[in-house]
Order: sequence, then structure tokens, then C-alpha cells
Amino acid sequence: MMRRLATRMPDFLATLDVLLAFDHTTDEGIERTVAKILTQVRQQGDAAVLDYTQRFDGLAASTMAELSLSPTELAAALDALPTAQRQALEAAAARVRSYHERQKAESWSYTEADGTRLGQKITPLDRVGLYVPGGKAAYPSSVLMNALPAKVAGVGELIMVVPTPRGEKNALVLAAAHLAGVDRVFTIGGAQAVAALAYGTQTIPQVDKIVGPGNAYVAAAKRRVFGTVGIDMIAGPSEVLVIADASANPDWVAMDLFAQAEHDEMAQSILLCPDVGFIDRVAASIEKLLPTMPRRAVIEASLKGRGALIQVADLDEACTIANRIAPEHLELAVAEPQPLVEKIRHAGAIFIGHYASESLGDYCAGPNHVLPTSRSARFSSPLGVYDFQKRSSLIEVSAAGAQTLGPIAATLAHGEGLTAHARAAELRIKL
Repeated sequence: MMRRLATRMPDFLATLDVLLAFDHTTDEGIERTVAKILTQVRQQGDAAVLDYTQRFDGLAASTMAELSLSPTELAAALDALPTAQRQALEAAAARVRSYHERQKAESWSYTEADGTRLGQKITPLDRVGLYVPGGKAAYPSSVLMNALPAKVAGVGELIMVVPTPRGEKNALVLAAAHLAGVDRVFTIGGAQAVAALAYGTQTIPQVDKIVGPGNAYVAAAKRRVFGTVGIDMIAGPSEVLVIADASANPDWVAMDLFAQAEHDEMAQSILLCPDVGFIDRVAASIEKLLPTMPRRAVIEASLKGRGALIQVADLDEACTIANRIAPEHLELAVAEPQPLVEKIRHAGAIFIGHYASESLGDYCAGPNHVLPTSRSARFSSPLGVYDFQKRSSLIEVSAAGAQTLGPIAATLAHGEGLTAHARAAELRIKL
């Protein structure tokens, strides 16, 4: 089912690059539709949002109040959950909140000998918009992972938008919003929801940043409004890379590959292993377990299209290949994982040891599951509290400090031909 590769193949790196390649070009039809929606929402506000919500989600509403959920409704959704679901959601929320509280940055400053004070002031964003997929696609974990870091950061107001096609409201999503402290919820989705958050309407205030996953229309809309507001990222298909040795359980590894593959046909699951016998056992586990999967067709398409079982020379080479791939999720299913951790430079999240299944990170381990994809872990990081805080530089110059800094600045400014810059510094120098 999955292609078998080996690093000793003469064309291995070229083959790997083809396997990793993902076409990020946008569909022109989607772009035209999104551009039109953004323009109409920007010009018409609530009226356009109501129109598109009726057209795309089948919800006939004459006012935005009909598309708003009250805090009482969110609390009721939590109260109505089965006990096991409520306890799991509360436990996950507590763990995610606890982890992100450790990320919160504080302002700092220091004073130099001449009295000049330099530093950094940390302030949270005023208002953030959270997009959550709705209808049959219910992702309460996405609510927790996006909302809790924002609230820990001190964001003043968190506005959630979630489509409810034909009125289908997901109780887990609403309950998660209540647990995470979401301030306002609107049952709208698609590019029109992104536009409402980015530009503001008569009812929905403009936000400073939009976070959260969505379909191709949502991604296109986020890309277009970037600059007017901030965004988290434009995510590609989900990915897992497993580095394993013979000490791993082949059934566990196979299921971890399935866990990514079941997202969609473009998801990517790759195994790196120096032991050809273990690779054979994983392949056998895949054949054995695949028929038991409800999403068999999706998993099969993903594994055939973008998956691979790769034999490496040793675990050191596996780490070298892993750094080239820069995966969203990296599992180290080996007997002694810690030495490998030290060799990994590029990965969104690193799961250490046989018991650290990637799915635990998706839901409840604590670290954020919003991670860089498509090799962007080479230069970006998981979503966190720092994404909802801003840094302002503090520069308080004493009279004595101006005598030191002024000549330096003036000399450099004259060198750049910026006379006013130089004079502004020189006027403060005591002759």
C-alpha cells in the first residue's frame, strides 16, 4: 500500500522532495468568490453577512441577534453533556491552560550607568476573532487550543464564529467555548465570517487578529485580510513523521500513521526506520488494521498518495532526514529517545518515547496543537500565548545618555544623508 524507499537509493533525496511537495497555489474560482464576499461584507456589513449565511448555511435570519449565542446557551451546552464528555473536556481545558500559563511573557527593563532606561513592555491584543469549523465537522479541541492561549495572554475580548449549517449546533464546541471563556459567539462561517471579523460590521466589532482553521474559502479569506488584521497561519495538510527502531510496537506505529492519514487524502504519514524487518512488520500491521478503520477510504488514499516507509542507515541519519522534512508532528518511537531530541532542530511538536502518541497532543497533553506545516517548522513555531501579546520597546534617555548616544546617531545619520535625523540628535548634545 505505502511506497517503500531507502536512503541508499541514488535518487532518494529527489524522490523525497517530490513526496513532500504540496501545491500551495490557490484556485482562481475560489479567489474570485472570496474577493467578492469580502468586498460586499466590507461595504454592506450585517446585510451581506445575513445574505451569505442564508445562501450558504440555509439559515434565514433577519437580524444578527438571531445569529448570536448567549453565555447562558453556552453554559447550558456544557451542563447537558454526558458526564464522561464533560469531564474529558474539563480535564483537557485545565491541562492546556496550565501549559500556556507558563508561556506568558512579562515586561522588563534595565537602567544603564548614566540613567538611560531601556526595556520591553508586553501588552495583550485588544480583541481576537476565533474561527471554528461547524456542522458535522466538530472540533472542540480547536476551540480550547486557540481560545485558552488568548485568554491567558489577557486578550480583552474573544469573539468566536462558527457556522451552523441548517441550524446544526455542536454541543461540544459550544461547551468548549464556555470553558475557554469566549466572550461572544456568532453562528456564521465561511469567507463572510472572516470578512466580518476583519472589517467589522454594525454588530460585529473589528478584531486585531483572526485565528483558527477552516476550509479553502476561509484560508483564502484569511490570506486576503492579512495586513488589515493579523492571522495565525495558513496551514497545509496535517503531517506525522515517525522515527522508530525495533523496540517499537508495529501496531502502535501503524495506528499513529493512520491517525494523521484519516484527516484527509492530502495528509502525510512517513516512517523512518533503520530495521527493514520492523518496516515489514509495520507494513503487515497496516494491512491487518486498515479494514477496521471507519475512515478506511481516506486513510488508504492518504497513505498511497503521500505516505512512505523509509529505511535509513541509522538513527542519526533519521534525524538528518527529519530536519530536512521539518514535520508538523515528530514521534520518536525508539528505546532511547533523548539523544535524538538533542539532534532535532526542525519540528512543530516532538513526541518522545513509545507512549507519546501524537493524538494525545491533539487533545489533552497541554502544548498547542496548532502547528507549522509544509516544512514551515524551519522558521515558525506552535501557536501560543506569545501570538496574542505584543512587544513595545521602552527607550528613556537621560541627559547624560544623550551625550553618548547623540554623536553615534548623528554620525550614522549624516552617513545616510538624513540631516534632520542628525540634527535632532545633535540639538540634545551639550557643547
